[in-house]
Amino acid sequence: MNRPVRVLYSFPHKLGAERICKTAWHQVNGLAAAGADVTVLTGSICRSLPERVKVRTTLSWNPWKKLRIPYRLLGFLRACVLHDWLVARQLRALADKIDLVHAWSPGARRTIVEAARLGIVTVLERPNAHTRFAYEVVQRECDRLGVTLPPNHDHAYNAEVLRVEEEEYRLADCLLCPSDFVVKTFLDQGFSMGKLARHIYGFNEKTYFPDPKPRDPQRGLTMLFAGVCAVRKGLHYALDAWLQSPARLDGTFLIAGEFLPAYARILSPLLAHPSVKVLGHRNDVPELMRTSDIMILPSIEEGSALVCGEAIGSGCVPLVSDASSGICGHMENALVHRVGDVKTLAKQITLLHEDRALLARLRAAGLRGAHEITWSAAGQKLLRVYQSVCAHRREDRIGLPV
Repeated sequence: MNRPVRVLYSFPHKLGAERICKTAWHQVNGLAAAGADVTVLTGSICRSLPERVKVRTTLSWNPWKKLRIPYRLLGFLRACVLHDWLVARQLRALADKIDLVHAWSPGARRTIVEAARLGIVTVLERPNAHTRFAYEVVQRECDRLGVTLPPNHDHAYNAEVLRVEEEEYRLADCLLCPSDFVVKTFLDQGFSMGKLARHIYGFNEKTYFPDPKPRDPQRGLTMLFAGVCAVRKGLHYALDAWLQSPARLDGTFLIAGEFLPAYARILSPLLAHPSVKVLGHRNDVPELMRTSDIMILPSIEEGSALVCGEAIGSGCVPLVSDASSGICGHMENALVHRVGDVKTLAKQITLLHEDRALLARLRAAGLRGAHEITWSAAGQKLLRVYQSVCAHRREDRIGLPV
């Protein structure tokens, strides 16, 4: 193309809030910085975007004064459906101004159908594994541990959400997958590789940066878990591995995040160990990463955890499961273990406890490559994916009979 790719970015939630809402906000910023012409249609917005990004809200009239339809009043799924209906209605008027629609589940079905009718390419963001896989693997682990998820929990089985999302997967031209693990869960569900595109998530280098002071190799190891303390994040595996390692004798395991109460009760004997410090929700995670040696994430299901990039950028070495290893290379900038392999994880903690030279090499390698996993780099990567998807669509059209 001789002009920027023109993107309609459809996000049914509160752009700029926490979790995936912050991911989407960073993604839009990265795309704009990479040169894309971005129009955002979002339920509401909590943080400002660059002036060149055009923003319309579907579920609020004046987002800065919080005049919006309450999501709780409508219900999560109904709010997403309403957003989808409103975006689809506006799409015809925007059709000659956009090349591609980037949508998020579960507020994308009508938008994708209308885009297809208008001949517009659609890509669907997949921030996690295939939803059917996620529901099943998390439920099996909950059953094994004896944990009951609240009915409104993100990973509690919801037949209607699954139906909607699986239809959206089928209808979209391309599914955007932030890790090889996510790709595999879709391949295992029968999707072709040609429908799946790899991109990455990033980190904010202005917030997550290393401590310039040298580290004392004689002090005990500090290991950090940062995030929601949920079954799917595998914190129970991390605790088991830590307590099997001699690192527990003079080291500290910091846990920063809120617990599901039923999960906390089951883990209470492990959490009571004197080397384990439960911090609760924290607003100083960047500082915790700068002062920690290891960031541990033994998830059983993941998309591409943002904490991995944040840890690398902070000089904190990730120890992650192969479900969490989107930007983590084993013995390159991290150590990776198979999901649920506590024995190997305990050995890896012990290895870094005993071999501080290896810890320093992994840390240095991560910092050298950190510029490749910022949100700016992620925006450039995503823009290249857009260009590739659009190019393939043009080639397909050229081959069609007149």
